Amino acid sequence: MAFTASFRIRPYLVGALLLVFLAGGLAVIDPGIGRLAAQEGADAAAPAQPAAGDGAAAGGEKSTNALMWLIESLGILYITLFLLLSFVFVALSIMNLLTARRESMCPVQLIQSFETCLNEEKYQEAYELAKADESVLGNVLSAGLAKLSAGYEPAIEAMQEVGEDENMKLEHRLSYINLVAQIAPMVGLFGTVHGMIEAFFEIATGGATPDANKLADGISKALVTTLIGLAIAIPALAVFRILYNRVQRLILEIGITSEGLMSRFQSGAPKKA
Repeated sequence: MAFTASFRIRPYLVGALLLVFLAGGLAVIDPGIGRLAAQEGADAAAPAQPAAGDGAAAGGEKSTNALMWLIESLGILYITLFLLLSFVFVALSIMNLLTARRESMCPVQLIQSFETCLNEEKYQEAYELAKADESVLGNVLSAGLAKLSAGYEPAIEAMQEVGEDENMKLEHRLSYINLVAQIAPMVGLFGTVHGMIEAFFEIATGGATPDANKLADGISKALVTTLIGLAIAIPALAVFRILYNRVQRLILEIGITSEGLMSRFQSGAPKKA
């Protein structure tokens, strides 16, 4: 029970880690944005001193400039790609969190009901009970009972085959989270190269005095895309590893439980399941 309770806290820990990484990214971006906005405000105010009552308006312009700077730095292409990766990551995480639960893979109620049927020698009812259950344990037990008339060893082999097949399906679902964790930093790296090419192109074609604004646009694109890509990839990698370990532990528990339930037929299998 303590093990199950500790795992139920893990999704909240993953969410907290995600918030920490996003907050860290904003903390890195915000000082640079503030300095850029302050520099622009100082250049604009150089010819004349602003009035004392203009502080609130300047703060509003600074916030607006920061948001526009972030949007312009990313561009519509990278904004679309990062939003798509974020939505896919959240959807896959929720789907796999719902799947990698003890109630979904190895329900206690099925174990108790199945064991009761076996104790009462109601093998057909036990088979129907396992067949009707959609959990991994239900599929494993129904496959074992279906082959039990051929002997104990064929039943165990059938259960192992079904268990490996179910394990492969779960790993394939989890692999898409790992795919997001690999693609996100690659998109960020692509943005880095793209931004640096724009910056060096401005230096190469700008003559002795290249346009500072265009030069800054390329550098900001390079840095921001890298940061956003890592902010998506790091939580995705953490979620993938946590869920992968969870699935492997449950698969092992299912194998031990199913073989323990079927061990009573080791000396001799019934003629008909």
